[in-house]
Formats: sequence, structure tokens, C-alpha cells
Amino acid sequence: MSRVGKQTILIPKNTEVKFSAGSLDVKGPKGNLSKKFKDVVEIKIDGQNIILVPKKDDLQTQALWGTYASHILNMLEGVNNPYVKKLVVEGIGFKAEVSGADLVLNVGFSHQVKVPIPAELKVVSEKNILTISGADKEMVSQFAAEVRSLKKPEPYKGKGIRYENEVVRRKQGKKSV
Repeated sequence: MSRVGKQTILIPKNTEVKFSAGSLDVKGPKGNLSKKFKDVVEIKIDGQNIILVPKKDDLQTQALWGTYASHILNMLEGVNNPYVKKLVVEGIGFKAEVSGADLVLNVGFSHQVKVPIPAELKVVSEKNILTISGADKEMVSQFAAEVRSLKKPEPYKGKGIRYENEVVRRKQGKKSV
């Protein structure tokens, strides 16, 4: 049994929720989100509450019950308070800047790396700190992970792109006799 799915979800003020034809639309002051859900869990909107009820009693439905509840909670949170991920670009000559709809990175390659920024996200670069924000938690986290994967932090000098609160385990390196 899902502990998350059993709980009723309270809809915050200034937020509209509509469910029709398997699609949940959430509209809030900071954005709009829409997501398709399978028909294995019934989603009921009762005034200011959302109730999830599984239609079957099998393992997959039980798993999706809690997952859907988490997705709906993330959607409600995102349209009211956008999600934020911060990345630190660390290294001599390493820099990141936003030009138009692209993120341009100089991270030690022979060429600049251009990453297209999704339209739903807002990216700001200040003193080698990238701030990625948006209403969709999955999209913010996925874009941050893709940018980080371009140049992961290395263990000897710590150069690369890392999350703001990520701890990079450092190695000692060569010893001179």
C-alpha cells in the first residue's frame, strides 16, 4: 500500500487543477503544467482536494499510485514556487554564459560547447554559477544533469561542473621525493 497515495492532496490558493481525458492540467501564478496519466489510478478533484484511488489491486497499480501522487505534488509545488538548481563551473579559463536561447560553455575543450535551453526553463549565469529554474521539477533536474555531464568534476583539482552543494572527493596526486 502506498503511504503517499493514500493521503489527500490539498490544492494551494491561486491554483487551478483540471483533469480530463487522462491529462492533468495545473495552472498557478508561476506557470502552467500538463501531464498525461495512465488510466490505472482514478484521479478525483473534490473542491480543494485531490484524491487518488487505484482501480486494480496489482503490483504495478500500487507502484503507480504513489508515483502519481508524487508527480501531482511536484506539479502543484512547481507552479507556485519554481524549482531551482545551481551549478558551479570551476577551473582556470572555465566559464559559462547565456547567449540568446543557448548556454555557451568554455570548459577546457578546443571548442565552445553550445547547449540549447528549453523554452520552459530560465537560466542565469553569474560569476561561473549557473542558476536553472522552472516549474517542472523533472525538466530542471534533467537539464542540470545534462549540463553537468559535459564536464564532470575531476578528483585531483576539482575542475569541472558540479552542483552547488556537491562534495567532490579529492585525491592526493603524485608525491615528489
